[in-house]
Amino acid sequence: MRHPNDNGFHARRTAAAEAKRALLDKFASAPKAIDPQMRERLAAREAVAIAREQRRAERQAMKIAEHERMLADAEARAAAAEAEQATAAKAQQDDVNTRMIADEAARKAERDRRYAARKARRS
Repeated sequence: MRHPNDNGFHARRTAAAEAKRALLDKFASAPKAIDPQMRERLAAREAVAIAREQRRAERQAMKIAEHERMLADAEARAAAAEAEQATAAKAQQDDVNTRMIADEAARKAERDRRYAARKARRS
């Protein structure tokens, strides 16, 4: 039993040829590389790509500048902390020296007092 929509070999072959011809026509009507409109599109794409690359380079430069600024800031903070620590250490050493001098003076005064008391007892 034949179906009314069942295509025969000749109909299938004709449909395939028409499809191939349509595909070739579509491909042939596509803009060529020498077409002025195609050149304009390519130039526009290239301009967009160049602008994108420039923006990327600017972002990269900004990141590098920010990184360098952060490094410089960290170095400045480290130097300030080191200077503060050195100042504190010097103040502590000065305090130790002052106490040592005061203790030495107190020992000398006590020794001189004992010496004077011994002299006073003998005379």
